Amino acid sequence: MEKDRKTLRQVYDRRILKRMLLFAKPYWYLFALALILIFAVTGASLARPYLTKIGIDKYIAGNLKGTLSSQEASRGIWYLGAFFLGLIIVEFAFGYLQRYILELTGKKVIMDIRQKVFEHIQHLPLSYFDKQAAGRVVTRITNDPETINEMFSSVLVGFIKSIVEMIAIIVVMFKLSYRLTLVSFTVLPLIILAAVLFRKKAREMWERIRAKLSQINAFLAEHIAGMKIIQIFNMQGKKYEEFDHINSEFYDAHRRRVIIFGIFRPFMDVVQSLAMALLLWYGGRNILSGFLEFGTLYMFVDYIGRFYHPIMELTEQFNALQSSLVSAERVFNLLDEEQEPNIEGKLQKFDEIDGEIEFKNVWFAYIDENWVLKDISFKIKPGESAAFVGATGAGKTSIINLLCGFYEPQRGQILVDGIDIRDIGKEKLRKNIGLVLQDVSLFSGELATNIRLFEPGISMKEVKEAAKHVNAHDFIKKLYGGYAHEVSEGGSTLSVGQRQLISFARALIRDPKILVMDEATSHVDTETETLIQDALINLMKGRTTIAIAHRLSTIQNVDKIIVIHRGRIREMGDHQKLLNNRGLYYNLYRLQYDQEYKVV
Repeated sequence: MEKDRKTLRQVYDRRILKRMLLFAKPYWYLFALALILIFAVTGASLARPYLTKIGIDKYIAGNLKGTLSSQEASRGIWYLGAFFLGLIIVEFAFGYLQRYILELTGKKVIMDIRQKVFEHIQHLPLSYFDKQAAGRVVTRITNDPETINEMFSSVLVGFIKSIVEMIAIIVVMFKLSYRLTLVSFTVLPLIILAAVLFRKKAREMWERIRAKLSQINAFLAEHIAGMKIIQIFNMQGKKYEEFDHINSEFYDAHRRRVIIFGIFRPFMDVVQSLAMALLLWYGGRNILSGFLEFGTLYMFVDYIGRFYHPIMELTEQFNALQSSLVSAERVFNLLDEEQEPNIEGKLQKFDEIDGEIEFKNVWFAYIDENWVLKDISFKIKPGESAAFVGATGAGKTSIINLLCGFYEPQRGQILVDGIDIRDIGKEKLRKNIGLVLQDVSLFSGELATNIRLFEPGISMKEVKEAAKHVNAHDFIKKLYGGYAHEVSEGGSTLSVGQRQLISFARALIRDPKILVMDEATSHVDTETETLIQDALINLMKGRTTIAIAHRLSTIQNVDKIIVIHRGRIREMGDHQKLLNNRGLYYNLYRLQYDQEYKVV
């Protein structure tokens, strides 16, 4: 079983690696150039010990033996020194160029990955974000691609470089003395055993580190966003303890990494020293016996040090590879998440619409068959206004979520102008819907940009006209910078009512045929509500309007009121008709009226 699991992991890792290389494919020529430069650098590096051997055995030893004059020996050493210096310059220049190309290419690849991930995230269904902490998603865009960068900037070409360097050293060593080579490599079984054990532990280690990092990011994103609640309820101590626990687990995971790597590197140093000792013992005896030249032994000693250097590099590269594979696995898992269905739809165009809305026997559940909506059917004519009322959790907001295509119904049909919205496609559908939510999301930047929502084709004149129609112009003029006022993240420096008016302007400027409002006045004061009610008159003209409101006083003039109770439609009609029926709406109205009367 363990063997099967290991085989599956290897196959899975190869698939991940193959997908990673697909991102590098557009830049293959840069990787090829870096590889050529690496071959040049490796050749220059390996030539230097051979030059030293020639200098010792041919010129120094030749002069001592009397076969070369001092002048000939000096001239030969001078030429070798100049050539040696030239190799150093070539190695430095090509090495710098190779590193620059790899780093630049790696950053290009990571930029592409981040763009791909962010583009994909924007088309994921809302149900994905219901189940995922924001910090985890942020980690997939920031930390994980940065870790993958190691794969392209060092591992990909560096692995080839290390293998080429090791093979070249072995070939040269065998050519000069196979006996010395065999003595030098008697410790190879120890190296292989250590590498196998390290590889097994490294994968487990990096999976744990990445998991803990995601937990930290998720915790920070959630609690920084909710800092106001933490401070008002004096939860700082409790939250510190929770973070300390997660942070300690992250620290322990890294500590294990340090321990494993800390054991492996010294062990490799010991093995290298053992190989060096065997080489010096055997080579020294052969020099004394006259069977080996001193320069050859020196070159072997140099090459043995160089041979273990790429082994160390391979270890670090494997360490980086495991980290990259873990991060890539998380990124690809995100990219494998299914995007919203029916984004494009079957229709070529869906521009000029009347705005008729119809639900036919719609059933919907967020989880399995825990039905939130049960057999919902209603029809709203073009230009008609309708309001949904009911207790919290009745399913009112779910109806809006389905109409906007944020979720898919399990049964039934949703029609706009008699066409199934799945055939229309979500992008075309949403262009015709203006959505005003209870909680308004504003982005950092100019206030005018928040009204335009980054549509450069909308002029400043149109922005101001929209603001005037919804009674937002007066307060905007008083802000520092007016329409150029810098909005903080979330619009925290603006009041709830001001943010709501901006959301009305945002909806109006696109001139949608369908207007949807989810409890748009539930958190505002009476004065602001008066401004909003006046703005709604302008906003609702010529549009099919759907509203959800807890304050029944704000929906008395709509054409149709639909009462939802426990996921089913229980009553439908205008305000007076429903009061006369003395049913659920009547009870809700009386309950709210009595509460308001007592407050007054």
